[in-house]
Amino acid sequence: MQRHRGEAGVVVPGIDAPSTVACLRSLRPRGVRTIVGSESRSTPAAASTYRDEFVSLPDPETDLVAYGDALLSLAERPDVRTIIPVREEDVYVLANRKEAFDAEIATPWPEFETLRRVQDRVELFEAASAAGVGAPETALLDQWDDWDRETIVKPRYTVAAPAYLGSQFDDAEIGSTEYQQPGTRPDPQAMRDRRGHTPLVQERIPDVREFGFFALYDHGEPVATFQHCQRRGWKYCGGPSAYRESIHVPALETAGRALLGELEWHGLAMVEFLRDPADGEFKLMEINPRFWSSLPFSVRAGADFPHYYWQLATGERIETGPTYAVGMGGHLLRGELSYLHSVATEEYPLVDRPSLGTAAREVATSLLRHPRFDYASAADPVPFFQDGVNLVRAWLETQSDSDSPTETEIEIEDGTVVESDDRAEPTDTNPVAEGDPTRSAQTDGGSRSESR
Repeated sequence: MQRHRGEAGVVVPGIDAPSTVACLRSLRPRGVRTIVGSESRSTPAAASTYRDEFVSLPDPETDLVAYGDALLSLAERPDVRTIIPVREEDVYVLANRKEAFDAEIATPWPEFETLRRVQDRVELFEAASAAGVGAPETALLDQWDDWDRETIVKPRYTVAAPAYLGSQFDDAEIGSTEYQQPGTRPDPQAMRDRRGHTPLVQERIPDVREFGFFALYDHGEPVATFQHCQRRGWKYCGGPSAYRESIHVPALETAGRALLGELEWHGLAMVEFLRDPADGEFKLMEINPRFWSSLPFSVRAGADFPHYYWQLATGERIETGPTYAVGMGGHLLRGELSYLHSVATEEYPLVDRPSLGTAAREVATSLLRHPRFDYASAADPVPFFQDGVNLVRAWLETQSDSDSPTETEIEIEDGTVVESDDRAEPTDTNPVAEGDPTRSAQTDGGSRSESR
């Protein structure tokens, strides 16, 4: 395979999360031709020094069927060897049409029935139980009866698609994770009408730190693993990753491997846990079956997952036991700004809010001690500035809606606190499978823990 490196290419969907740029920065210096596909030229990856080609794709919000067909058309190109999933919709498309993609390119992702066991959280928690992996108490909304406890309501599915929602998918907005105030009971029928399905209720784990077990598997066998602890999210109650540190905890490794082994996993996975302060056990939140938004940090720590993915796809030998540095920290600067804004302006009744002074000191201290950043790079500076431009544009758009009721006002009225942008950084919503549109409940790869 090495002799073909000069003409071999990889397709990476262009989104606003840093994972796309991390793939380019890892693979292009190794001679892999990088093809970014997106409906928007404003994706930071389009401005990267390490991007060889940009392909304009249909907007998945207006023509999702054409978007899915376009991915398959790219796979049919002779220079394309594989596609890297960076969103729930990407892996849904690739798995649901795996036979068609397998005829053209390498397909290091799960079969659809295996993927379903991850994207349907009822099936996921059943798999966790079979694997002996801890999880918060969870039930469908119409089966939960203890509303005096601190709970959260979350979508059953991680993506809205016909395979999960049937004929209702076109009108469904499966929604985000919501804190439920103790003593209040949501209307099940109203929830079903709003979300297009019966969501889940889960006991709240009172810890905002998220523990991630990251892995690449080859038909049930681990190729590489990595761990981090998210110290700060975009919100003081959690959210996508703003600051995290690399760790190695044997119990976390054991839980992650047990679950992925039960699933006989193939491909990428980020397994999210919270540590229950009541018993110290890691409790499963969910699995993200594709690259995560904090991928640049994994690579900086020594776990070069884009390279491992490429090697697996092309049949190259992967050195046994890839290692990474423990105790490193890394930041998404945009996320740190969002965190401080959250501390200064937002209120989450079930989570203690730190003082702004304390929060600012902690951010400044970690920036000085661990000056590693997801976008900022002297060798590839433009994506960082493009991300900043995108942030300003998004802020200006929110200001144009300033006359609308705020989320907090709406939440106070019905006794429910909504986690805004459920784990979603400002990424694109995306594709299809067999012509079926999909919409993701959460599009961030460094996802938000449900109890935050």
